[in-house]
Amino acid sequence: MGIDAHGWDPHFAPDTPLIERDVVLLTYVLNVIEDASERVEVLRNAWRLAARALAVSCRLTWELSSIDGSGSGDGIVSSRNTFQHFFTPGELRDLVEEVTGTRCVSPIPGVVYAFRRDEDRFAYLARGAITEFEWAASADYASAIAEVISFAEKRGRPPLFEEIPDELLPQLGQFSRRSLLEVINKGASPERTAEGLRRSTLDTLLYLGTSIFNGRAALSDLPLGIQADIKHCFKSYREACARADRLLAKIRDDTYVRGAMQNSPGKMTATALYTHRRAVAKMPVVLRLYEYCGFVAAGRPEGWNILKLDHRGRRVSWSSYPDFDTLPHPTLDWTYSVEMTKLAGSFQTFGDRANRPLLHRKEEFLDPSDPDVPKYRRLTAAEVRAGLYQNPTLIGLENGWAAELERCGVELRGHRVIKRKNR
Repeated sequence: MGIDAHGWDPHFAPDTPLIERDVVLLTYVLNVIEDASERVEVLRNAWRLAARALAVSCRLTWELSSIDGSGSGDGIVSSRNTFQHFFTPGELRDLVEEVTGTRCVSPIPGVVYAFRRDEDRFAYLARGAITEFEWAASADYASAIAEVISFAEKRGRPPLFEEIPDELLPQLGQFSRRSLLEVINKGASPERTAEGLRRSTLDTLLYLGTSIFNGRAALSDLPLGIQADIKHCFKSYREACARADRLLAKIRDDTYVRGAMQNSPGKMTATALYTHRRAVAKMPVVLRLYEYCGFVAAGRPEGWNILKLDHRGRRVSWSSYPDFDTLPHPTLDWTYSVEMTKLAGSFQTFGDRANRPLLHRKEEFLDPSDPDVPKYRRLTAAEVRAGLYQNPTLIGLENGWAAELERCGVELRGHRVIKRKNR
């Protein structure tokens, strides 16, 4: 990746100089140290060497079931005679925050980032909340201008010169801010620009709303792009923060949250809303903020594709249903949940169970504009005609679904229902 990296280990690589670096990775180290005070000292030394950021990763409590060993202190000694202390996501984050004296970010469960400078932390958090514009390469003036116009339509405002990639600037020549605005006003679609402005407004509210977990910054400490969004979308920074706070307060309003869920893509049940990952961007901003608060509080796992937001209580869950697009009824592999009242994460695995939960009516989890929706609707209609949904309490698990297929004398071939052949 072109990054100059050096590894140090007290046994395998003791000769690497321990000098200050921009980023220090403490990768699966704390969990193999038996003495709790030594963990603190190692963490403190690693932070002392980190000029910009420290990344700490450790094993988590839900991995215990896969390890054979005997108890020792606050951990176990494995069958390979190695010590392991298993952290909860909250325990790891609290430890890193206490030692570094900073507010930390958990990108995924079991990993914690500590930033030396607040502006780096704010910039990192913005990457998940603000819709990024991907600049395409430009070989001439016309294509460079087209990219500038595209940015303006996507973000609802002209780009700052600092936001334009260095390789595009030579194509633009000696371009003033005034001439840039004139070109955008002539070439940009008013409708697309208005939609971009609406999207940027909501993204900015999402970003500012979650700052309750990381401390609200002064306007001048925010990334330049977000400063520009705030100045373009709101009368003042104070107004933007006030609107974000009102939006955040709405998460506690059951009636408001349920109303938002009824106007959101996804499957609404008596207790929660389930939405596919592809449809999350289409959810009302209060629900995106609800999900993002769970991420900032305890990390968002990799590999998820179904989001669950409870409207009875406040819990965010990310689940993995492998092969959602290829299997007519994908089965649940795992779920990671964050209880928002306690900011505590929990993990459940289902992949090795004999009778796993499975999904039906896949079209209900997606936005209606998703290109796969018609195919899934045809499958559901065929299954209804075959009588497969006559006993809804039975079909939520693999064994019950198999029994209903047998009872109705049908089987599935891809996303089609066919008559079962006599055997």
